[in-house]
Amino acid sequence: MVPEHLAYGGGVSETDLSPFIAILLILAGILIFVLPRHRVIVPFLVAAMLIPNNQVLLIGFLHFPTLRILVLFGLIRMFSTKISSKTEIFSRGWNKIDVILVLLAVITAVNGVLLWQNTAALVKQSGDLYTTLGVYFLMRFLIRDDGDAARLIRTLAYISVVIAGIMLFEQAKGWNPYALLGGGQAAFYDSLMIRDGHVRAMGSFAHTLLAGTYGAIIFPLFFALWWKDNKNRTPAVVGILASTVITFATVSSTPVIAYAGGILALCLWPVRGLMRVIRWGIVITLVSLHMVMKAPVWHLISRIDLTGGSSSYHRYQLIDMFIRHFSDWWLWGTKSNADWGWDMWDTANQYVGTGEASGLLPFLLLLAIIVYGFKYLVNARKAAEENRNLALHYWALCSALFANAVAFFGISYWDQTVVVWYGLLAIINTAIVAPNANEEMELRPVPAVRLTPSLRDRVSLVPAADPKVRSDRQLSEFDRSWRKLNPDKPVTNG
Repeated sequence: MVPEHLAYGGGVSETDLSPFIAILLILAGILIFVLPRHRVIVPFLVAAMLIPNNQVLLIGFLHFPTLRILVLFGLIRMFSTKISSKTEIFSRGWNKIDVILVLLAVITAVNGVLLWQNTAALVKQSGDLYTTLGVYFLMRFLIRDDGDAARLIRTLAYISVVIAGIMLFEQAKGWNPYALLGGGQAAFYDSLMIRDGHVRAMGSFAHTLLAGTYGAIIFPLFFALWWKDNKNRTPAVVGILASTVITFATVSSTPVIAYAGGILALCLWPVRGLMRVIRWGIVITLVSLHMVMKAPVWHLISRIDLTGGSSSYHRYQLIDMFIRHFSDWWLWGTKSNADWGWDMWDTANQYVGTGEASGLLPFLLLLAIIVYGFKYLVNARKAAEENRNLALHYWALCSALFANAVAFFGISYWDQTVVVWYGLLAIINTAIVAPNANEEMELRPVPAVRLTPSLRDRVSLVPAADPKVRSDRQLSEFDRSWRKLNPDKPVTNG
């Protein structure tokens, strides 16, 4: 799926930006510039999630949907903060997810240019690269610790209340209020999507599937917020209810399956110690089914229909043709997959869409991001095993990541939903350093000795070591370190 105003070689021919939206963007930009760094995430998220991406500013031949404008404001604030305060863009430095995502974005852009070999492709891929790296870098800059992560999730909870209200209004009245704003897809918002007599609401999103997927992938985040700190119970409950309404108001199978996947992952907490056995059991079961079934095992996807009118057979066909036509796309993608079968142009699958458009390497890099996300969260959960609330928090984040991995089988993210995806990756990055920080603190014991008053003041904030690990050797190492840094100040043992 590619939105009309961002389609390759297309797009609106003139600026299509509502005056009301322009005012909101200016207000959001001012707040992004003047608020403290830890509060900038609030106006950015509110504007990014509630303003539809069909509002476009055209500068020359370059298209700037509202998300790109907000990213520009955010990047200006990010670099100005870095210059003025020497703040690192990535808290605690780069990690493997950062490196893999940058490689994924850059290789996708390069392969797209090599595939098409024209100026229009260069412009399109440059815009996509700007959006991907801009949103991700901004999320990494704004979400630096647990407090920032909690603020992001709380903000999503209250934003979701607004979106849920709009979608309920769609269901009741039969039209979307966003049609009043105009924009490149005003007619799309003004026309109802109906399946088997049921209105498929979509709120501010570019498609009903994306709207429902947004609700499904944020659902586990509110459990993470609740379990981390009971003080966040109110926004967590509000978010749980709102995300549930959003998911089911779209009357779409993909969001419901992702929602169920998140719940299933949450419910596996009691058997967390058996996850390796469960994973291998699933693999062995799928391989066995593949050996005995007449159709390939991924044909099971075509049997899923939770709404009575699902296009699950199309999802099966996408995966099947993607595998059968490996030689068409493995190098740097293919210009067209329309000859793969009926309706195959609609690559409503993040995995297939990535490989089909960019080749095998970006496809593998996408999988690597998911794998490392689980790896970091599992390590953080194990390190926090003695703190039940913190361990549950990390488990809920795992559930949110799993919900995204499931959703990728039925939709690709091409509107503001990407903000939530990159926000989750930024939250995962805050979990990477937590176990290491605890280990570092444990490796800095203070010997049980009497020190001079001045030295006692300097070490009073360092946690005392367990008596079992104190030793003369540690005392000597401590003394040598102190004398090296402070040659003029004595260490006195009384």
